[in-house]
Amino acid sequence: MISESLPGVRSVALGLWIGVGSRFENAGEAGVSHFIEHLLFKGTERFSAAEIAQVFDGLGGEINAATGRDHTVVYTRVLDDHLDVAFDVVADMLRNPAFLELDQERQVVLEEILMYEDDPGDLVHDLMSEAVFPDQPLGRPVIGTSEVISSIGADEIRAYHAGHYVAPNIVVAASGSVDYDRLMALTEKHLGGLQVGSGAHAVEPGAPGAPVLVSRTKPTEQYHVALGGKGRDRSESRRHAMAVLDTILGGSMSSRLLQEIRERRGLAYSVGTYSVGYADTGQVGVYLGTREDNLVEAAEVMARELRRMGEELVPAAELTRAKEHLKGRLVLSLESPSTRMHRNGRAVLTETELLDIEEIVERIEAVTADDVQALGSEFWDPSRLSVAAIGPSEDAVRSAAERLSPNLVEAA
Repeated sequence: MISESLPGVRSVALGLWIGVGSRFENAGEAGVSHFIEHLLFKGTERFSAAEIAQVFDGLGGEINAATGRDHTVVYTRVLDDHLDVAFDVVADMLRNPAFLELDQERQVVLEEILMYEDDPGDLVHDLMSEAVFPDQPLGRPVIGTSEVISSIGADEIRAYHAGHYVAPNIVVAASGSVDYDRLMALTEKHLGGLQVGSGAHAVEPGAPGAPVLVSRTKPTEQYHVALGGKGRDRSESRRHAMAVLDTILGGSMSSRLLQEIRERRGLAYSVGTYSVGYADTGQVGVYLGTREDNLVEAAEVMARELRRMGEELVPAAELTRAKEHLKGRLVLSLESPSTRMHRNGRAVLTETELLDIEEIVERIEAVTADDVQALGSEFWDPSRLSVAAIGPSEDAVRSAAERLSPNLVEAA
């Protein structure tokens, strides 16, 4: 349990974090974590689905949930006077789901899967993860597969819930107008006597594969291209340097990729980078969406900028700007009780180092141009990255991929 009292606010952001996500599933369970997240909202013995919605509407609050590869979270934000009621309902949803309307919600999730399949801007990231982590849980979509969702039964769902939604595997986090003693009392009241399980669930170690080219032909207006490869794990000492690099390369309005591809050449509307860390590995990624006429030139610019990160030292002014951007975004985001609750809850659940703002700022300030260049050479060399693409012509994809990594095309 973790709480953080924030003076001057009247709201409380509460999250119940469960140590289960798509990474904990085998192939025959793909998507069950996300499916259960949906089913939590369909009612308990005490509250129907409509009553859950009515409670939070009546409180003037909000409730939502999310599933990732290593966690599930149900979270709410309410006025501090309503925390007891909100905690009661959320805890009952987690502890005692009735798994009602199973077939109806099954259809909802199947429609959600089809929605992602129809959105190449989302789908290309799933193709990239599959390319980087082939035949592994980390490479499968969090949302799951139609085959599993359409066939998995109530008994299997109940067994999966019973095995993971247990006391050692749940973290309570709250930020805002709340103190530790109050949160502890409410936790004992609403989660006391929670079923105790082992809480230990082995996951398959992430093993990034060799770079590959993966393409899917679809009649889209744009080509959607992603590059990706091995990244750093979430506890890696250089993660703050990676954040600086990401800001410089594609994570801000003044980043190199956005300025070169969008602002100076008008080759794309959407272009950017990201980096995600897991317990034992990570993934870096670049995304670009553009029409066929611009595809090859945009790929050439992208490859050049990626190589530059490992070949040249970042100028001092650019490094300083990236650091100030990160520090500003950090401080502004932490003015929100919800952001602070998510940061704290996930850190405790995943046993990740939790630093205060001053410590994070110090680590950002300590990043050097040499640090950034070393990371660029290690993680962002395009010859080490896989390419995933969606578009109407496989030949056009291969032409672009040749600019990104000629050896990759030859191997394909």
